[in-house]
Amino acid sequence: MAERFETESRKLLGRLRDAMAGDDTGQMRLDKITHLIATSIGSEVCSIYLFRDEDTLELCATEGLNTEAVHQTRMRLGEGLVGKVARRRKVVNTANAPQEPGFRFMPETGEEIFSSFLGVPILRLGETLGVLVVQSKQSREFSTDEIYALEVVAMVLAEMAELGAFIGEGSAMKARHSQPTMLRGTVGQEGVAEGHIWLHEPRVVVTNPVADDPKREIERLNEAVEEMRSAVDKMLVTAAVDKEQAEILEAYRMFANSKGWMRRMEEDINSGLSAEAAVEKEQSLARARMGQATDSYLRERLSDLDDLSNRLLRILTGQGADTGAEMPENPILVARNIGPAELLDYGRKLKGVILEQGSVGSHAAIVARALAIPLIVHVERATLEALNGDHVMVDGEQGIMHLRPDEIVVNAFRDKMAMQAAANERYASIRKKKARTLCGTTVGMHMNAGLMADLPSLQGSGAEGVGLFRTELQFLIRNKMPKRSELSAFYARVLEAADTKRVVFRTLDIGSDKVLPYMKPNDEPNPALGWRAIRVGLDKPGVLRMQLQALIRAANGRQLTVMFPFVAQYEEYTQAKAEMEKAMERERRLGHALPSKVDIGAMLETPSLAFAPLKFFEEVGFLSIGGNDLKQFFFAADRENERVRRRYDTLNVSFLSFIERVVERCAQTDTPLSFCGEDAGRPIEALCLASIGLRDLSMRPSSIGPVKSLLRRSNLTEVRKVIMDARHRGDMNVRPAILEYLHRQI
Repeated sequence: MAERFETESRKLLGRLRDAMAGDDTGQMRLDKITHLIATSIGSEVCSIYLFRDEDTLELCATEGLNTEAVHQTRMRLGEGLVGKVARRRKVVNTANAPQEPGFRFMPETGEEIFSSFLGVPILRLGETLGVLVVQSKQSREFSTDEIYALEVVAMVLAEMAELGAFIGEGSAMKARHSQPTMLRGTVGQEGVAEGHIWLHEPRVVVTNPVADDPKREIERLNEAVEEMRSAVDKMLVTAAVDKEQAEILEAYRMFANSKGWMRRMEEDINSGLSAEAAVEKEQSLARARMGQATDSYLRERLSDLDDLSNRLLRILTGQGADTGAEMPENPILVARNIGPAELLDYGRKLKGVILEQGSVGSHAAIVARALAIPLIVHVERATLEALNGDHVMVDGEQGIMHLRPDEIVVNAFRDKMAMQAAANERYASIRKKKARTLCGTTVGMHMNAGLMADLPSLQGSGAEGVGLFRTELQFLIRNKMPKRSELSAFYARVLEAADTKRVVFRTLDIGSDKVLPYMKPNDEPNPALGWRAIRVGLDKPGVLRMQLQALIRAANGRQLTVMFPFVAQYEEYTQAKAEMEKAMERERRLGHALPSKVDIGAMLETPSLAFAPLKFFEEVGFLSIGGNDLKQFFFAADRENERVRRRYDTLNVSFLSFIERVVERCAQTDTPLSFCGEDAGRPIEALCLASIGLRDLSMRPSSIGPVKSLLRRSNLTEVRKVIMDARHRGDMNVRPAILEYLHRQI
């Protein structure tokens, strides 16, 4: 029985392939397909519904329903049984459609006489392209074999749609990858850019979804799987010393040796699919399940399976990462995700980065900020919609990707870029001037950095120094722990590039969202509140000591400024400072040149440190408020969680009052205080911070011009009065009052 079914399935796929081979229009091909399927399945009705836009399905071809309904019957995603199949990406099989929950009667189709309904989603790599439906008058549920046959056919239809088989005059659908598309995501790094798509992993295209020789296709599949297994085994040997990598590869090997996975693909091949199409069918189903999975472990395993499927497809098709394509002019990188080292390999050639995954605090985001290029994360379907060379505009201010934009969008976007360019020219004119306010207060303007590529901005941006140098980037972009000599040489180059300007080196800030690839991860329920930053350095002092020695040697007689991250209490600072003193003594005994002066400070990123004993404020060399972490701990709102992080504002009265308390405590002991973080680079936030007493701000280089420009046009005394008045009125947030004031004054 199974063999006869497989033969019939292969015959049907063969007929479908022949129907595609002619010079028919897209609509004619769809009409032929519905006729062939209805005949082969033995049902009175076969219909194909395809998406016209993201939310609307349209009846595009039918055998058995009223032909006048073609291109007239439409429904929203989730509406009716067809919409239900599309939304859930699952089969609906019922003997009595009108009684099925969610049924919607479409009178123009004439379907009221058909009782049985079978709907199968048309999927490609997790994206739903439409729904394939068969119906019959007889009240019955369709068999497992019939459902499977429809799933195989739906797979072939998806590949044909990808190859443009259904486009043309009077066609049922528009050409894929040709229409203007706007996709939304989350801002990872602000900025705007125009350029052309460069896919980090080129799309694998299956050009032969149907095959005549199942035996040969199964041989090809087995050969490719064996090649993949061998590659995974070799990687396992290489990663033997790294437990985390080994665990990941063991999961890979488990899937690569999965008998169930192989059996399903072989069944697909016996039904008429090529080896490539069988792999992609499994991959599409895995991606569909991944989108619905709520369990993080299951999502990770499905992601492993997806990655293995990609590897297998590249072996079968010969379409490796190196396709011979040339990087376009002004490349905008598009990827599902990317590591910091890979992103750095592209360097400053990129004009922007768009990721389907990632996060605002990811390693890639840190590098994108260092490279000063716009970054958008969580952009769903970016890799599915984009093709190499596509025109794209990236709005990093709004988190929007305009793919293949029309003329109206292009003109509006270029106007926005021109306005920014004009503003940048104005900022350049004040580059060498101080950020002196109308009331005579001078605010220090410093920049954040983490790469040598950042240092040229020290001159061009008008920064007075580096208020934060992220030393962890040199650890994150490597596959193994850097040597002390390598770090020392790098830090020396940083100091030389800065010339006489101050550089504040923050010691290794790892943990939470920054996990070194060669260090064993800790299974923590809440990493942001766990073993990270100075806690790691004090518990495992070997790396901290090595880094401090490298910094001392890099100074080579020059002034050295070191800052410890995530200090939550006085004792942590004294312990870290003691490690610095030990390192200095060791270097002195070895006869190495010591820094002419050492300034040791701490980052205030937890509310607890604001309430430390007065002795702490007297002893610490300087304090830098780490605004990003402090705000999330103050409001108990994870800055990686879009649902909660936008609920809380820096200009909330309670948060400003807390910052003001820190300013007052530092003023008591003459402790130098700065503010470092995203809010320091936002002009309105920076203005408010300066008005409550902060006299040093550190931000990304591109923000210095806008912040300085607003400060030079403002009177801090007046701004402080606006804040105080809002507070006395009982306002929860001073932003509306500040915006109103600025509207009147500037």
